[in-house]
Amino acid sequence: MTISNFQLDSQLDSPDLTSPALVDLRRYNQSHFDRGRPGWVILLWWLVQAIVFPLTPHSVHAPRIAVLRWFGATIGHGVIIRPTARFTYPWKITIGDYSWIGDDVVLYSLDRIAIGAHCVISQRSYLCTGSHNIDDPAFGLTTAPIQVGNGVWIATDCFVAPGVKIGANTVVGARSNVLKTLPEQSVCWGNPCQFQYRRTIADVTLPVRDPIN
Repeated sequence: MTISNFQLDSQLDSPDLTSPALVDLRRYNQSHFDRGRPGWVILLWWLVQAIVFPLTPHSVHAPRIAVLRWFGATIGHGVIIRPTARFTYPWKITIGDYSWIGDDVVLYSLDRIAIGAHCVISQRSYLCTGSHNIDDPAFGLTTAPIQVGNGVWIATDCFVAPGVKIGANTVVGARSNVLKTLPEQSVCWGNPCQFQYRRTIADVTLPVRDPIN
C-alpha cells in the first residue's frame, strides 16, 4: 500500500466531524402534511395491521383485504395480499383486479399509490411516495404519487421512487432502483433502472370446450 492510499483509507475510516451541518433538523416541520385521517385513526390502523395481518393464514387473503377496505383502500376482485405486506395509509391506495402484493412489500403511501389490474409486486419491494428537499435547510418533507399500469411485474427487492409512473405491461428486474418513469410494455432493470428491450407476449387462444351433456 502506498502512502497516498494509506492516507485516503485513513480519511475514509475517520470522517470529518468538525464541518458544520448544512441542515438543522430542529427546524423540521411537517404540520402542513395531510395524512388524510385523524391521528387516532392512523394509530388504530397501525395497531390493527400489526395484530390482524400476522394472525391470518398465508393463503387466506379475504380478512386482510376486508380490513384494508374498512380503512379506505380501494381493492379489486381476486387480489392476493400476503400477511407481511405493509401499508402506511390504506386510504391512499388503489389496487386493481387480480393483482398480487408479495411478502414484505411496503407501500409507503404518504401520497397516492395506484396499482392496476393483473400486477405483481414481488417480495421486499418498496414503493416510496415520500422524500425530503435536500436543498432545504429544514429538510422539508416532499411527496409525489406512484402509478403502476395494468399487467406490470415489479420483481423482488425493487425500490420505486416518488412520482414514478410505470407503463402498462412493463417488467422491472429484481433489485432495480426505479427513479424515473418507465415506458409501457418494456423490460427494464438496473441501478438506475433503464429500458433494456421491448416485452413481447404470445397471443394464445384457448380452445372452446364443448358443453358437457
